[in-house]
Amino acid sequence: MMNIYKAPWFWAWVAAFAAFGATWSLSAGGGGGMALLVAALTFGSFSVLTGLGQMLVITMGPGNTDLSIPATMTLAATLSLKLMNGAGGVWIIAGLLTALLIGVGVGIVNFALIRLLRIPPIIATLSASFLYQSLAIWSNRGLRIKPPQALADFTTGRAVLGIPNLAWLALAITVVFWVILNRARFGRRISAIGQNPRAARLAGVPVASVTAATYVTCAVMAGLTGFLLACFSGGAALNMGAEFLLMSIAVTVIGGSSIAGGNSNVPGIWGGALFMYLIVSMLNSYGLGAGVRLLSTGVIIIAIVAIASGRKARL
Repeated sequence: MMNIYKAPWFWAWVAAFAAFGATWSLSAGGGGGMALLVAALTFGSFSVLTGLGQMLVITMGPGNTDLSIPATMTLAATLSLKLMNGAGGVWIIAGLLTALLIGVGVGIVNFALIRLLRIPPIIATLSASFLYQSLAIWSNRGLRIKPPQALADFTTGRAVLGIPNLAWLALAITVVFWVILNRARFGRRISAIGQNPRAARLAGVPVASVTAATYVTCAVMAGLTGFLLACFSGGAALNMGAEFLLMSIAVTVIGGSSIAGGNSNVPGIWGGALFMYLIVSMLNSYGLGAGVRLLSTGVIIIAIVAIASGRKARL
């Protein structure tokens, strides 16, 4: 039986627990542990949702990264809340479907730029993000529409065992992703493409359709996250997704997924998300600004990639 410490997700969780202990000790002399846990689970859930989608894209192999996640979140949140206009009932379903359909549209556009115009994924998704952000600005027109009260209550509530509803939802989606990647044909095809696209194509894997489905799934997850975040925070903001550009990559890499593709790690996404939130909280407790937090995130990613590369070279 494989030792648990050799599992790719193990050290992400060790780092998360260590960060929790350090942050807890700095907060009011070690008090408020439950409040810190609830906050970590709540805000970490948003990182988990975007990280799961980004993980699929990164698993496709080198060069595959979706940089349109922040703009997709903003566009989905803005249009869905504008459609609901604070109304409940059937309008909640309409708003959710709008956010998800925006994700589908974004994913199709991203794939079209990559496949039809032969633009590298990073450039394609980054350039397309300016279009999505512009649409969000045009539709927003400086307004901040509040979400329906039922959605606000759900996203900020803790109905079961005192655990945030958002954490339960993110956990359920995480299980679905684990099943897809470890038990379904689609997940095996993503890994095969990430390991060797040419060999996968020769083996009969429909590379184009799998790639399209992967980018669409990532964008749908971004749209869902934007919808939930807007409902949680009381409305959509034009910069609401900015931090998730780097965060979605960070939680994927920290969680044990290979940055070179071909190997994903679903449980590690949670460890990475909790670790990043707790690190940011600890830096905030020292009064450090956003610049230091971004610098720290970049250094963490570089360090983990360097360590992973060193291990690969020794094997």
